Amino acid sequence: MLIFSVVFVGLLSCAAGSHAQAPKPASPVNPATLAEKGMALAESGHCTEALPLLKKSIRQISNRELLKKAGLEGINCAMTHNAGLDALPFLEVLTKEFPRDPEVLYAAIHAYSDMSFRTSQDLMREAPFSYQVHELNAEALEVQNRWDEAAAEYRKILDSDPMLPGIHARLGRVLLSGPQPSPEAVAEAKKNFEDELQINPNNAAAEYVLAELAKNDGDFPTAIRHYTRATKIDTGFAEAYLGLGSVLVASKQFTEAIPPLESYEKLAPDSPTGHYQLALAYAGAGRKEDANREAALQRDTAKTLEQIKRRVAEGLEQQKPPQ
Repeated sequence: MLIFSVVFVGLLSCAAGSHAQAPKPASPVNPATLAEKGMALAESGHCTEALPLLKKSIRQISNRELLKKAGLEGINCAMTHNAGLDALPFLEVLTKEFPRDPEVLYAAIHAYSDMSFRTSQDLMREAPFSYQVHELNAEALEVQNRWDEAAAEYRKILDSDPMLPGIHARLGRVLLSGPQPSPEAVAEAKKNFEDELQINPNNAAAEYVLAELAKNDGDFPTAIRHYTRATKIDTGFAEAYLGLGSVLVASKQFTEAIPPLESYEKLAPDSPTGHYQLALAYAGAGRKEDANREAALQRDTAKTLEQIKRRVAEGLEQQKPPQ
C-alpha cells in the first residue's frame, strides 16, 4: 500500500511538473504587422519569403490603404516570379474591395492577360495538334478581324469532329461578322446555327441569332419562335426579350408584346429603345397613361445617354497628345 502511494504521488508530481513546463501558446501575429513585413521583403527583392506572409494576411487586414498596397505587392511578386496562381487570392480580394479603383483594375488586366498567355503557351506545348489549339487560333484571328482565316480554323475542327458543342455556333458567328456578308455566307451561317441546336438544344445564343436572321428576312413567326425559345433557355437574356417584344409590336400583337418588353425594361432600365418599344405596345393595347409614361422615360434616358456619350468624347479628346 505504501509503495502504491509513493508511485501515485510520484506520477502526480511528474504530471504537475510536465504541465508547469509546457510552453505558453504564442500570441497571434497582428495581420497588419505580417503584411508590412511581407511588403518590406517584397520591396527588397525577397518575393519567395514575402508571398506566404502576404497571402496569410490579405484577408485579415482592416486598414484599406494597407490592404490595397499589400494586395498590389502580392500580385506583382506572383507575376514577376511566374507564379500566376499565387496572384489569385490578391486579385479576388482587391477586385471585391476596390471594384472601381483604376490602379487595381490595371493590375488585374495585366495579371489575367499574363496568366492567359502563359496558359496558351502550355496548351501549344502539351497538345499542339488538339482541336483546342485550332479554336485558340480562331479566336485570335477573330480579334484581328481576319474572318476568313478564323472560319477556316473552325472548319478544321468540324472536319475532325462535327459533333463538338459550340463550334458550329462559332463558325456561324464568324461568317456573319465580316462587312456585308454575302447571301451565301448568311445561308451557311444559318445552317451552322441550326446544326448547333441539333447538338445542343439549350444554346440560347444560337436561337437568338436565328431569330435575328428571320426578323431581317421579314419572317416574323419564325423570329418569334426563336426569340421565345431563347428567353426560356436563358431567363436573363435581355436582348432576346427586346427582340421578341419588338417583333410582336411590328406584328401588331401589342398585348402579347407587353410582358417580354416589361421583362427587358427590368433588366435594362436605362435603355431608351426598351421604353420606346414598350410605349408603342402600351399605346397599341389602349393603355394611354402607361404609354405616356414610357414615352417620357424614353426621352429622359435618351437625353442621359447622349450626355454620357458627350462626356466620354470630351474625355477622350482631352487625353489626346498636343499636336
